[in-house]
Amino acid sequence: MPGRAGRGAGRLAAMEIREFLEVLGRECELLADTAERAGTDAAVPVCPGWRVTDLLRHTGAVHRWAGRYVADGLLERQPMGAGPELSGPELVAWYREQSTGLLKILSEAPADRQCWTFLPTAPPSPLAFWARRQAHEATVHRMDAESALGREFTAVGPRFAEDGVDELLTGFHARPRSRVRTDGEPMLLRIRAADTGAVWSVHLSAEPPRTVRDDAGPADCEITGTAGWLYAALWNRLPLAGPQITGNPAAARLWQANSVI
Repeated sequence: MPGRAGRGAGRLAAMEIREFLEVLGRECELLADTAERAGTDAAVPVCPGWRVTDLLRHTGAVHRWAGRYVADGLLERQPMGAGPELSGPELVAWYREQSTGLLKILSEAPADRQCWTFLPTAPPSPLAFWARRQAHEATVHRMDAESALGREFTAVGPRFAEDGVDELLTGFHARPRSRVRTDGEPMLLRIRAADTGAVWSVHLSAEPPRTVRDDAGPADCEITGTAGWLYAALWNRLPLAGPQITGNPAAARLWQANSVI
């Protein structure tokens, strides 16, 4: 898929970028601390087949990959590369190095930095894109680390959670590669954040999903919950089931079965 070099600063102001960076720093620290407590050999229940070793290698490699675009102003997609064959305290230390390095790059980069981005509804500033994307990357994988400890997820703030749901629906699943498609009749899946008031209408068909921020028309299925619960459930870190789902549950089942990024 062709990348984009960005279109200059716009919607997201510098203060909002700083907010993403604050979340990124906090979530990376929590991820590393949790992984250290769980141990790198621990299984990650929400990521079948993964251990904490895989989680740290993957997330650290993503941070390193993202940082290169911003640091070097790269305008074309680059290979990500793999994390090192380390384990135990050495791997945790390596992850801390990657996350600290990424935060430094994003904090010190000029606001008008031009570089490659990859979502169709990315913020107009490449710096905002990468600050946002890596904040959500760290948060979702922090949940993975917490699952290795068998503990409840640390709460995600409603505003940030709403943003993550929006990125998932209007960014990741607006791409041609999305597998959330129906075999038969189109369906309308409505997602409603009860605490923030955000509403998304996800039009499901044989084509990639089309999501709009509206409440128009009757929905075949509606998923209602706090923004934090929606964030975890739609990213497949919590079961997408229960009284939060009304109407035809087929749309919710389709999402859970086919939405893994």
